Amino acid sequence: MDDHLIQVLSNIGMITFIALSAYVLLLTGEISFGQQAFFAISAYASGIATAMWGWSFWLGLLWGAGVAGFAAFLLAWPTLRMRGLYFAIGTLAFAEMVRLIFEVFHYQIEIDGEMVGPNGSEGFRGIRYIFENNISEFQYMMIIYALLASVLVFLFAIERTRVGAIFRMLGEDELLAEMQGVNRTYYKVMATVIAGLIAGIGGALFAHMNTYVEPKIFNVMLGVHSLAYGLIGGLGTALGPLIGVSLDIGLLESTRMFTGYRMVVFGGLVAILLIFRPRGLLDEEAVHAIRSAWRRKTPSTRQQSEIDAPD
Repeated sequence: MDDHLIQVLSNIGMITFIALSAYVLLLTGEISFGQQAFFAISAYASGIATAMWGWSFWLGLLWGAGVAGFAAFLLAWPTLRMRGLYFAIGTLAFAEMVRLIFEVFHYQIEIDGEMVGPNGSEGFRGIRYIFENNISEFQYMMIIYALLASVLVFLFAIERTRVGAIFRMLGEDELLAEMQGVNRTYYKVMATVIAGLIAGIGGALFAHMNTYVEPKIFNVMLGVHSLAYGLIGGLGTALGPLIGVSLDIGLLESTRMFTGYRMVVFGGLVAILLIFRPRGLLDEEAVHAIRSAWRRKTPSTRQQSEIDAPD
């Protein structure tokens, strides 16, 4: 596998985390333009942990995701009464506030005669844990996809539980859900924290792969794209955001055919899908149809045992 393909696949995997975080909130009916804030918080927190404090990569990743999840918890409370457009604007304002804080955030220490740490708008260099520990790009890509698979399994499991049903119920009709005894506050906070943790995992992976982060990376467009990926891929399954990211980064960004026209094509694709398939390619109806077809094609365990049983 050549280096370019590994780079593309790694980028798809890392960006899928932030797309999944936006997807979780979309399930509850909330549009967030601010998931890049948790991506950034974890990138800086995990980078500080490994590059400056000497922690291991896994401890740094857990620390970064935990700090991002805590920040999401703090954001959830003041935005609980916000709905629709107001919630979207609130998350965008929070993300811009985080980005501006990192523009002026200075925290450096000297390591081996070199100053290491966040240096305001100049960014944070020297997050070299992966290279210093001889982890190859292919090995790191496998780490990314192992974590991504774990998150997908976690989301698939949630969607089969009462929590997943409540998330979708809130997305369909909050008032009806509250009339049936659903504690809106509790589940909204839960969804926001889960989304923050997922974005945090991606941010930690991003920082360690690139060895360098700076505030301008975590701009509004990253948040807009993370939201669009779920709308493109579909809200019927957690695989939807992965499909959206693959179409954009895997096809539009990584092929010469769309050089210079990527944003035009991407914007047009989003507009067309919002008109004809407002809940994406793999919406709830498409997922239900696929599952029904699979059940018809695959006999149940009981049917199979009856077929295999001797006369």
